[in-house]
Amino acid sequence: MKIAIAADHAGFELKEQLKQAFPDIDWLDLGTHSNASVDYPQFGFAMGQAITEGQAAQGILICGSGIGISIAANRYPAVRAALCANATMARLSRQHNDANVLALGSRIIGLDLARDCVSAFLDTPFEGGRHQRRADMLDTRRG
Repeated sequence: MKIAIAADHAGFELKEQLKQAFPDIDWLDLGTHSNASVDYPQFGFAMGQAITEGQAAQGILICGSGIGISIAANRYPAVRAALCANATMARLSRQHNDANVLALGSRIIGLDLARDCVSAFLDTPFEGGRHQRRADMLDTRRG
C-alpha cells in the first residue's frame, strides 16, 4: 500500500528529504511541489480525501508547526492525524491511538528527528486490547 505525503511550502523541503530517506516506500505525493507560498488546509484536505478514498492507508503531513495541516486532515472521519515531535510520540500514536497520519512541524524538528518519527510511526502496529475501546469511542464522536 502506498504512503501518502503532503506538505505546504514550509514543509516542502522536509517532504522531499523524507522521500529520499525512505526510497523503498511507494509514495503518493499530494504536493506541494515547490517552496512557493500555498495554503496548508488544501494539503490537509488532500490527505483526508486520499485516506478516505483508500488511495493510501497511512500518511505523513508537514507544515511549519504541523498544527494547521493536522487540524485540516482531522476534519475527515477516516483520519486520525497525530502531531508528533519525537519518536516516542509517533510510536504511542500508533500503539494507543491507531493514528493513521503522522503530522510533523518542519520548523520544530529537523531531518534526523523527522526520520526517527517516520520510522517509529510506520514500524509500530496498533496494540488494540484496552486501547481498542478508546479508539472506538473516537469514531463514535465523528460525523
